[in-house]
Amino acid sequence: MSDFARYSRQVVLREVGVNGQQLLRDSTVLVIGLGGLGSIAAAYLAGAGVGRLLLCDRDGDRVELSNLQRQLLYRQADVGRAKLDAAAAQIRALNPGVAVETRAGEAGLAAVREADIVLDCTDNFPARYAINAACVAAKKPLVSGAAIRFEGQLALFDLRHGGPCYRCLYADEGEAAETCEEAGILGPVVGTVGSLQALLATKWLLGLRDDAGRLLSWDARHWQWRTHVMRADPECPVCGAKTLGRTA
Repeated sequence: MSDFARYSRQVVLREVGVNGQQLLRDSTVLVIGLGGLGSIAAAYLAGAGVGRLLLCDRDGDRVELSNLQRQLLYRQADVGRAKLDAAAAQIRALNPGVAVETRAGEAGLAAVREADIVLDCTDNFPARYAINAACVAAKKPLVSGAAIRFEGQLALFDLRHGGPCYRCLYADEGEAAETCEEAGILGPVVGTVGSLQALLATKWLLGLRDDAGRLLSWDARHWQWRTHVMRADPECPVCGAKTLGRTA
C-alpha cells in the first residue's frame, strides 16, 4: 500500500502502470558526476522508484558552498562533506526503498557493466570520452548532458538501436571544455538538463526508446529548443566498424 501511495501519480499513466513500475524497480542506473546535473537526475530517478542507483563522483570531491546555488540535493550542513556520502544520505532519506551504492573515481567506469543505463553528468571531455568508451565496450545506453551559462544540451546514445556514440559527435580529443567557474551557470538551466536526463533514462527503462540519435540543444535566454539528427561516423575510433571489428 505504501508503494502504491508513493508512485500512484505515475502508475496511473498508461505508459507506466504496475508493470512499468516493476520494470523501474528491477532496474540499475549509474549516475556519474554528482554536481548540478547528477544531483538533480539522481533525485528524480530515486523518486521514480529505480530499484538500484549507483552513484559515482571524483574521489575526494566535497560539497562546497558555491555548489548550493544549483546542486539542490545538498544542504548547508553538507558543506565540507564528501559528495558521495552526502548524496547517498539524501537519496536514502528521499526514498528508503532504493538501494544506493557509491563508487569513487575509476570504479565508476567499472560499474558501467552493472547498469542498465548510464547517465554522464560530468563536466569535462576526458571523463566524457572515457565514459562513452566504457558504454560502447559494454553495449550500454548512455544519456549525456551538459550545461553552461544559459545553454544546455542532451542526447541519448544507444548503439543497439542505431546511431552514433558520443565520440562521433565530439571528435576532437584536444578540445577543452569551459567550466562553470569561468563562464557561469544559472541554476535552473543545469537543473532542467539534469531532470531531462532522468526523463530520458526513465523512458528508456519503460521501453519508450524513440529518443536515440538526436541531440537537443536549449538556449534558455531566448527560450529556443533545437533538435539535431546525429549521424554515426564510420571512421569513429570508438564505435566505427573497423574498431568494433578489432575488439569484438
